[in-house]
Amino acid sequence: MNLNISISEVTQPDVLLLDSINSLLSSLSPNAPAITNDVLRELIEDPATRLLLATINTPSAKEGSSESEVVGGEGSSESEVVGGEGSSESDTVDKGKVTSKDRKKIVGMLTLAVFRIPSGVRAWIEDVVVDTEMRGNGIGAALVRRAIEIAQESKAKTVDLTSRPSREAANRLYQRLGFEQRSTNVYRYTVENDAPPYRDQRN
Repeated sequence: MNLNISISEVTQPDVLLLDSINSLLSSLSPNAPAITNDVLRELIEDPATRLLLATINTPSAKEGSSESEVVGGEGSSESEVVGGEGSSESDTVDKGKVTSKDRKKIVGMLTLAVFRIPSGVRAWIEDVVVDTEMRGNGIGAALVRRAIEIAQESKAKTVDLTSRPSREAANRLYQRLGFEQRSTNVYRYTVENDAPPYRDQRN
């Protein structure tokens, strides 16, 4: 399939955009609560966060499809590459801003966090998801490539992401795009906001 893929940054809250984002979010993490327009506004206004959407405008796009599939990001237990090696080099990618007025089908999203720490500017890719019916068309790769470009424009020293070893296709995609595997342990602490104040487990 020869697609005109547009990778755009969300710049203002919008009800129609919100519905599409929540549909993709539910596929990324079934237990994740739907975000509100206020949360979407906070994401957009946060200087460290860039929310990217992939859209297409083609007669073959099935409007109303709500099924999505994860490309990467440790936030999901079902991460899998979409649009990997089978993507066509003839696919075109546009970059810009997006609102619901564009009247295009939203087929994927990615969140890029760019932040400064004492050792320099860093970037992290999370919450990448592509519509299931659009898999194999290079959409996931296009999202990641645009995120790398933004990180480069922001003078980031590195771009990090995580991918489960069992997701072989996803790992191949990231390696093909230039990511290198690091020898490091990844830890996660789940914050319980309604729990008593934090105490070291050794105490």
